[in-house]
Amino acid sequence: MVADTMGGRVHVRWDETAQATPHGQIVFFAEFLATAGVFDRWVQACPLHYSSPNASRPRDVLGTLMLGILAGSKRYAHIAGVRGDAVAAKALGLNGLVSEDSVRRALKAMAAPASEPWMREALMTGVRDALERP
Repeated sequence: MVADTMGGRVHVRWDETAQATPHGQIVFFAEFLATAGVFDRWVQACPLHYSSPNASRPRDVLGTLMLGILAGSKRYAHIAGVRGDAVAAKALGLNGLVSEDSVRRALKAMAAPASEPWMREALMTGVRDALERP
């Protein structure tokens, strides 16, 4: 099976004898995000900007955060559980996953006057059409 994601085509192969992977369905969710453009819009509108050439890309930070949340992370330290998932990173078009410290520092660096409207608009865009239907 082939999934067209933000990082290109990912070939999915089912192995009925293998153990289940906790992040196996991420590829299909990434295909949905690529088709809908939701993740790209969220990243492009993000008020996180770095001036250092050595800093992580905002896309990598936000992608790591999202994968951590989807994997059930309740604390920043739990994000370390997704760091080795290269397939999920590729599916979201990330250069790589960042550390939990990078995610924590990035969220702390975003000023509330810029980040609150960014998240509010992202959330409302996802539900606005549904709210206008009977």
